[in-house]
Amino acid sequence: MLKEFKQFAMQGNMLDLAVGLILGVAFGAIVTSLVGDVIMPAIGGIFGGFDFNNLCFNLSGVHYDTMDDAVKAGAPLIKYGTFLTKVIDFVIVAFVIFLLVRGVNRMRKQPEAVPDTKACPFCMQNIPIAAKKCAFCTSEVPA
Repeated sequence: MLKEFKQFAMQGNMLDLAVGLILGVAFGAIVTSLVGDVIMPAIGGIFGGFDFNNLCFNLSGVHYDTMDDAVKAGAPLIKYGTFLTKVIDFVIVAFVIFLLVRGVNRMRKQPEAVPDTKACPFCMQNIPIAAKKCAFCTSEVPA
């Protein structure tokens, strides 16, 4: 059983999956940093310099000056700013993956289609490649 597991784990597809997973995690960290450290501060600057991560609904009814104060007090919060940041993060990751898959699919060589019919030299109707006689004009078809 151990030998079978080793064979399964060392198959090309499994190794490709492991490498893809590791690269995906690293890429996710880069995109998260891009969104959190570059894109969201730029958008916040355009809209008056606020931090999206501090946007929340306080469900306790008690006023807190900052979200950190509300979190420390244990107030129930709906942190929609953090959610918005994660949605933007997801959209960017999904778009980049779409572009990568699209590029890889374009680079793959498409297999050439093997014709399964040919034209009868007498009546020009499509007949199977292996046909010896045309089903339309009944002529003998040269090989």
